[in-house]
Amino acid sequence: PAAVPRTKKWKIEMTATGEKKFRVGIIFAGGPAPAANSVIGACAAAFLENGHEVLGFYHGYSNLQDYHPVSHRLLPDKHYRVFQEKDLRGLRNSRGIVIGTARANPGKPIQTKEDIMDEAKTQKLRNVYSALVDLQVDALISIGGDDTLRTANLMVNYQKTLPSGAPHIRVIHLPKTIDNDYEGIDFTFGFFTAVDIMAKEVLNLRADALATSAYYIVETMGRKAGWLAYGTAIAGEANLVISVEDAKSESLTSNGKLDLSKLSDYIVDLIRTRETKYDKHYGTVVLAEGLAEHLPAEVLQSTTLDEHGHVSLGKIDLGKMVAETVGRHYEKRYNRPKKVTGVQLGYEARCGAPHAFDVMLGSQLGVGGYKAVVEKELDAHMVSTSGQLSLSYVPFEQIINPETLRANVRFIAPGSDYHNLARFLETRVEHETIVLGPRKEAK
Repeated sequence: PAAVPRTKKWKIEMTATGEKKFRVGIIFAGGPAPAANSVIGACAAAFLENGHEVLGFYHGYSNLQDYHPVSHRLLPDKHYRVFQEKDLRGLRNSRGIVIGTARANPGKPIQTKEDIMDEAKTQKLRNVYSALVDLQVDALISIGGDDTLRTANLMVNYQKTLPSGAPHIRVIHLPKTIDNDYEGIDFTFGFFTAVDIMAKEVLNLRADALATSAYYIVETMGRKAGWLAYGTAIAGEANLVISVEDAKSESLTSNGKLDLSKLSDYIVDLIRTRETKYDKHYGTVVLAEGLAEHLPAEVLQSTTLDEHGHVSLGKIDLGKMVAETVGRHYEKRYNRPKKVTGVQLGYEARCGAPHAFDVMLGSQLGVGGYKAVVEKELDAHMVSTSGQLSLSYVPFEQIINPETLRANVRFIAPGSDYHNLARFLETRVEHETIVLGPRKEAK
């Protein structure tokens, strides 16, 4: 195993203004998000323009977690890049991720607080730490979703177990997810771009549905919460949106699990209401992919888990499953077929050209990373914004559950103005068979 450097010290250099010169590492992990390069570029520019050094690690934690001082040292231009000013020109509005990403998870074996003292379970965290010390990194800027935040917090906690005198690497996290399900920040970068892209797709499907007298059941990304589904449905003029926040036990579930029959019957009621009350024979319905996590065990048992232990929701294809069930129920009830097609949306939005607001938000978060390290001298904090992009800094302890070691999911608040907006705009169903409101665990 890689040895932990215990007393390694390096010369303290100063910037032209007499401040300590930092060497900072930037890492982007998890799924892509629009405006990723806005964050990376602004963060790197802020450090470089003030006399500091910036390393960008390629492909998340993939290389860092496999570091070894002899057999797998990290090499420039292969495992990381040293940013220069010229690298940042025109980067702010570009698609993709300039340093790539990956779902490598060095903290995966750690499931309890006690595990942080287990040498075997912390092996990959130790490798990451040792690699950063080897490269003389003073602070790590972590950009990612809730699982990457978890890893950042584990890096902080792991360092607390090291002997006195061991080099300390400060950790600052910048929140990233198109799902917008983060506590501690109003909106995450990439969310509005993803909504815009998927809403336009739903409008295209609506036009197709009108032309062919059909229905589309659109499943959107969003993981456990319904922010993306609601935003897509509202902006895309869908006739109905249902997310995990809406599934009350007595309405959409049986024995605590999502009941496809109940859900499908309600959509059939929607179709019939539009036919009889409005003479409309087409439409779109948006479902949040997180509903799939609440399907019966027999449906989920063959589904694989990702590197962070989550159900691979995209492989379930909830939209197609519901569409097929709705088609059967409609034909059985009215003795005639109805074209109902399931569609999945999400991947096409993750690296789309960023919306102007996301560019501004992402840039502010990147600059916030610089301020957190240099001006605020913080450690174990997440950068946040509110209002007119005002910066604030949230301690990890406020957003990480100390028992599960995971970030809490932020659901849409039941009865909130955002939640109710969809209710005002969607089709009112005659003889409603479900009540749209919170699941018990979402309260």
